[in-house]
Amino acid sequence: MDVAALDVIVPILYIISFGLFIYGLMGLTGPKTAVRGNWIAAVGMTIAVVATLLQVRHNWLLIIVGLVVGAALGIPSARQVKMTAMPQMVALFNGVGGGAVALIAWSEFRTSDGFATEAGYVVVASMFAAIVGSISFWGSLIAFGKLQEILPGRPIGLGAAQQFVNGLLLLAAIACAVVAGLGGAPEIWIVALLVLAAVLGVLVVLPIGGADMPVVISLLNAMTGLSAAAAGLALDNTAMIVAGMIVGASGSILTNLMAKAMNRSIPAIVAGGFGGTTTLPGADDGVDRTVTSTSAADAAVQMAYASQVIVVPGYGMAVAQAQHAVKDMAKLLESKGVEVKYAIHPVAGRMPGHMNVLLAEADVSYDALKEMDEINDEFARTDVTLVIGANDVTNPAARTDPSSPIHGMPILNVDESRSVIVLKRSMSSGFAGIDNPLFYAENTSMLFGDAKKSVTEVTEELKAL
Repeated sequence: MDVAALDVIVPILYIISFGLFIYGLMGLTGPKTAVRGNWIAAVGMTIAVVATLLQVRHNWLLIIVGLVVGAALGIPSARQVKMTAMPQMVALFNGVGGGAVALIAWSEFRTSDGFATEAGYVVVASMFAAIVGSISFWGSLIAFGKLQEILPGRPIGLGAAQQFVNGLLLLAAIACAVVAGLGGAPEIWIVALLVLAAVLGVLVVLPIGGADMPVVISLLNAMTGLSAAAAGLALDNTAMIVAGMIVGASGSILTNLMAKAMNRSIPAIVAGGFGGTTTLPGADDGVDRTVTSTSAADAAVQMAYASQVIVVPGYGMAVAQAQHAVKDMAKLLESKGVEVKYAIHPVAGRMPGHMNVLLAEADVSYDALKEMDEINDEFARTDVTLVIGANDVTNPAARTDPSSPIHGMPILNVDESRSVIVLKRSMSSGFAGIDNPLFYAENTSMLFGDAKKSVTEVTEELKAL
């Protein structure tokens, strides 16, 4: 195909792919259309890749090897990953994107003789991509390690010196970028830039506790998108620019929404120090530390004679893979005339939509899934609320204790229910690492054990009633 024809066909293919990106992204706004949206966006990306490959004149062997290796690693990983491990998989895949962008910037430096002949905008875009891409790659690896429990979930930092050191590393990386971008500089300068940005990425994420990890993943995802857009500008690749900006914009919006849902500012999250540290209950805080245990039989009786039951799913349900057992229990309750609803907190689990996806997998009706703002007024007139492994998002200290690290965070008002049954393995704290006064309330009883086993036992007791 001649160059003139390609100059017409490639832009048309790019425009088609951009339209599919945006249309696919629109489908991700609801669980009913999410799968279709993913497929539409995937078709758009395929078209964009084909359009880009049409312009390739060399290095076909390397491209094919890269595609084969990437597919061999990515497809099995994506197919085999459990829903409980999806957040760390997202972090890892996102990090790979940032690392690729950083390597592209390094390659541009090498092939242009240190930017000796490149336009100024190419140099600036490449240096931005190198710094942000390296930060995103190494920061995402730390986030993956924390979520996978390879690294401790608690904040690990330098104390009061943390922000000073981070600022110094950023300034040093920018200084290296200036020297490397002047033209004809030795390669050691861009290597130093990448190393400094890598250390900065590690030190930014290490002090952030497990409770803030979902927000961090979203923020790093946005950074990867912006670095990809910058790389696209340097390479004069329209597909990278548009796709990168879409990822950067959507990631930034999601990060802001999640931060608001936790009543946290993004700078405060990046500053670190929240989540993962265990705050022991105080002796003089006025809370009775005696818990009331219950049995599957008693829980079944309470729910069988209720008018309305609200199920609050959390990470405990995801770990136990109890969503199908919960659906079976709810179906049995509904056959007895009990109305069952599901209360979904925006940051329940380890990523946005975690609980929605799990329950949708078990064929729970979308109409039964209620967001926090929609369901909170329902708790006061609910007979029984069943909390399955949700901890921080049901902690009333967020409303009542100004000294609590989560004070001001919007929560599900489960404590207003007439009766609360909490399913947990133990009295261990959640991601925020703080005690939950809900567990000691007069209207709360604890059903200890694996969530799936406990729900199954309750279901068997319901059948016997």
